[in-house]
Amino acid sequence: MDHFLDKSYGRFGFSADETPALKIAPGTGETIGFETSDEVYAQLHEFRDMDKLTVGINPVTGPVYVEGAQPGDALAVTIHDVRLKDRGWSVSLPGSGALQHMMGADMFTRRIPIDEAGIHVTDRHTFAPQPMIGCIGTAPAAGSNSTIMPSTPQGGNMDLIQCRPGSTVYLPVMVEGAYLSIGDIHAIMAEGESSFVAIEAEGTAVVSVDVVKGMTLRAPRVETADEWIFVGLGEPVQESITRGYEDMFDFLVTGNGWDRGDAYAVMSAVGHSQLGGPTGSAEPDPLHPFNAVGAVTVHRLPKAVL
Repeated sequence: MDHFLDKSYGRFGFSADETPALKIAPGTGETIGFETSDEVYAQLHEFRDMDKLTVGINPVTGPVYVEGAQPGDALAVTIHDVRLKDRGWSVSLPGSGALQHMMGADMFTRRIPIDEAGIHVTDRHTFAPQPMIGCIGTAPAAGSNSTIMPSTPQGGNMDLIQCRPGSTVYLPVMVEGAYLSIGDIHAIMAEGESSFVAIEAEGTAVVSVDVVKGMTLRAPRVETADEWIFVGLGEPVQESITRGYEDMFDFLVTGNGWDRGDAYAVMSAVGHSQLGGPTGSAEPDPLHPFNAVGAVTVHRLPKAVL
């Protein structure tokens, strides 16, 4: 790594009001390591009581000021590696996730060993690591965005398995310098994240950063080796799906010069849609802070059609 930001730079919001932890020129190929923290899960495992926590949930490390990034541009964040440490966590937070009624009011926690053999989720189940970044984003034009929920046009806690090594995440730039922050590493996560937490883990995300001038986005976008992935954010879920499909259509017609009919037909054939992470797209009811409103959807276009 050319630069390393340790977890002491953890913050509980995406904001341009924070002092940058690092300033970097884009497009140099220099890599930045963002170390993340699992302290909240260690404390939940120890106390099994959220009222006894001395740290917050889901800190993001940063922010990084990217020179030359201006509103109306996009930040291209290429993920080179996600380096895990020796443990992960499975935690059931009462009142959160699709399985809250099945798990009941008692908090469940489990320390998950990680070693050369894999991720030891149970005594019988060891899985190969599939590390990813759960929370990645830039700063909003004003104020601060949550690191828990909702997901926003600038990113946030999207919990997309596609935010993994080999992918490039495109994020809208809303303020000069972009103010990139990263947190919430997962050792492995099933799509949709049924429990609202994955196998959470401490580690270091290694990325490089570039700026795409004039690439105006209304939601994040992910490029993998084989696909373009368009994030839909809306409420209700059908609005999220519509917005994701619209962005895919615009990418083909405006961005790649396709005939509208060709775009329509090809999307009908191979433009797949599915639910993304569980954090929603609108502010939750303050009385029920872990209940998502709206939806995060992902819309996948094979690169082979381009």
